[in-house]
Amino acid sequence: MIPALHSDVKRKTLPIQDEPEQSSYFQCKMNLYRYGVIYDWNMRLNMNDKQLRTLEQVKQFIANSRGIEFNGISMREKYHWIEEVLRRFKYQWLKKAGKGVIRQYVQKVTGYSRSQVNRLVWLYQRSGKIMVTAYRRHRFPQKYTAAEVALLAMTDELHGWLSGPATKRILEREYRVYGHGQFENLAGISVAHIYNLRRRRRDRGKHFTLTRSVTSRIGERTRPEPQGQPGHIRVDTVHQGDQEGRKGVYHINAVDEVTQWEIVASVSRIAEYDLAPLLERILNQFPFQIRGFHSDNGSEYVNRVVAKLLNRLLIRFTRSRPRHSNDNGLVESKNGAVLRKNLGYQHIPQSCANLLNSFHRDNLNPYINFHRPCFFPVATIDLKGKVKKKYPYEKIKTPYEKLKSLPQVETYLRPGITLDKLDAIANQMSDNEFAERMVKARSKLFEQTNRFSIANKANRLPSGSFFD
Repeated sequence: MIPALHSDVKRKTLPIQDEPEQSSYFQCKMNLYRYGVIYDWNMRLNMNDKQLRTLEQVKQFIANSRGIEFNGISMREKYHWIEEVLRRFKYQWLKKAGKGVIRQYVQKVTGYSRSQVNRLVWLYQRSGKIMVTAYRRHRFPQKYTAAEVALLAMTDELHGWLSGPATKRILEREYRVYGHGQFENLAGISVAHIYNLRRRRRDRGKHFTLTRSVTSRIGERTRPEPQGQPGHIRVDTVHQGDQEGRKGVYHINAVDEVTQWEIVASVSRIAEYDLAPLLERILNQFPFQIRGFHSDNGSEYVNRVVAKLLNRLLIRFTRSRPRHSNDNGLVESKNGAVLRKNLGYQHIPQSCANLLNSFHRDNLNPYINFHRPCFFPVATIDLKGKVKKKYPYEKIKTPYEKLKSLPQVETYLRPGITLDKLDAIANQMSDNEFAERMVKARSKLFEQTNRFSIANKANRLPSGSFFD
């Protein structure tokens, strides 16, 4: 038995043309099977079959070409040739046997399967032509335009890339509360799609420093229980870094546990005599009466000066318990999500405390409380008695919206503070408009603090001088 020589036979190209140039040809490749050997010469033939006019000639062609395999060069050429053959033999007028001969002939020459030939014949009978179908990649419809994606990017830039649900709440408020029509489509965006439209991610690292144990008896070491009433604040200190041995400014962050109303202030030093007047100003900036004051065990709060101030104002002083790191967790999270996100980690000189307080009072504090949505947990107790907290989207509100939602909220407000006055502040600007104002003020603030840093560095005495 002679083995197949398909892979060993040297390929040759034999161009054959037996008709004048005016004729149309069908270019194909031919594999010849003879005496049990496959001769694959990859022969390119320009075949002109216009002399085949009758069904008998077609039958003879099929019978005499049993050892020859035809494969067309391109799909477009095949379709054009099939269309020409069906038109020449008037396929639609043939009887059933004649149609079978023509389909067998087309199947032989093109190398198509029977089902493929039947499909092409059906296309010809329906439209009179056989066209190559252009490939169209499936694409999902685009729901949000480039302008709307730009609005989302602008909102992220203004608010510092808040979480998806908080950003969704801002987009809803821009359309439904402030009536900005360009946010109509974005008001219905899903949280997942917000993350899909964001092009980049930022890793946020958190650093925790263990505090030293203290033996002072000032303050009550317990966790406060506000019972759903505003006025129980958590306080913490954030240092704005050192530079070449010079201390930076300190930020005092105070957050109400129920409404998450937040007041930020800055001080040059955290000595008790510098901190006590600032704490009193912070407490007076809350729109409701303060009933509880909770801090960590830092000496800037656990001292007799602060304790005397709180006793005079009839405010209960509590501080964190040992091995209970979550006692002051709310304000710790606000340190990173609000202070570090808006002021960063760069050194700011102590002499800039007044500039920072002006920025906090006029821009940062109103933005946080009236235009920045927050998560509010819903606590549930499982069968084992463990408390689990969930954060449903319906509970995402600004601190002011949370304050208004409390029952009998007027009873908690400070004298001279009304909801009408607070509404006027909240509706003065939209979330994005106020965020844009805050960003511009922050850029101006950083320009001023950089000048102070450069001036302090230039005026610093050289190392090893008499006054070192």
